[in-house]
Amino acid sequence: MDVIDYHITGDDMQLVEIELDPGEAAIGEAGSMLFMESGLEMDTVFGDGSAQQGGLFGKLLGAGKRLITGESLFTTIYTNQGQQKRKVAFAAPYPGKIIPMDLGQLGGTLICQKDSFLCAAKGVSIGIHFQQKLGVGFFGGEGFIMQKLEGNGLAFVHAGGTVVRRELQMGEQLLLDTGCLVAHSNSVNFEIQYVGKIKTALFGGEGLFLARLSGPGTVWLQSLPFSRLASRVFAAAPQNGGSREQGSLLGGLAGGTVLGGLIGGDDE
Repeated sequence: MDVIDYHITGDDMQLVEIELDPGEAAIGEAGSMLFMESGLEMDTVFGDGSAQQGGLFGKLLGAGKRLITGESLFTTIYTNQGQQKRKVAFAAPYPGKIIPMDLGQLGGTLICQKDSFLCAAKGVSIGIHFQQKLGVGFFGGEGFIMQKLEGNGLAFVHAGGTVVRRELQMGEQLLLDTGCLVAHSNSVNFEIQYVGKIKTALFGGEGLFLARLSGPGTVWLQSLPFSRLASRVFAAAPQNGGSREQGSLLGGLAGGTVLGGLIGGDDE
């Protein structure tokens, strides 16, 4: 497992610069690289790069795991072939925070949402994690199929909005929207709980079910899940083409078929 140095830059749209010693390497999610310095060699591999010594079956297994979680079949390995330290940078895909995760201090395993992985030291294995409870499978939504990062090096995870880290004690529970979960340590138990009241379920806006996390362990939460951001963008977008003039009655009227023609002078 390569030991890498890093520096995170920015506030809402962050990037992480990884400094590689000669011979060291890092792996990155396809399309996440921002820049790299000369002397680095970029190689795209099938799977996550950790099973390259396992033959064809190992490569197919690694790629299959990534396909199930909705990621690309390929990852990119950046290796420092020079004689001096070189940097490679990876950018966040949408507003939020980049979280450095030291897998060695987390027991060697981290469970995270399926689209949160950004980059890591070479040697980190990127697999899949199925929640064991049957209720999670039926009602867990985003929390059912998650990524499992294994190793003892650094991995970088991206989350939307503001990130909150909670330390759960033995038996302590936390209820949250399934989309707000970024990651949790392997010791945390994940279950699904009904909201409890029909009126709340139908009109509360939080859905029928909540995620219930039980300690001991560490939990990372995000204030702006990408699914929530996407739904707000879709709701604000014009549904029939053209542009929507926010706060303008004239703009809204001009978007209509009849009134738009009258205002534009096409009244015949």
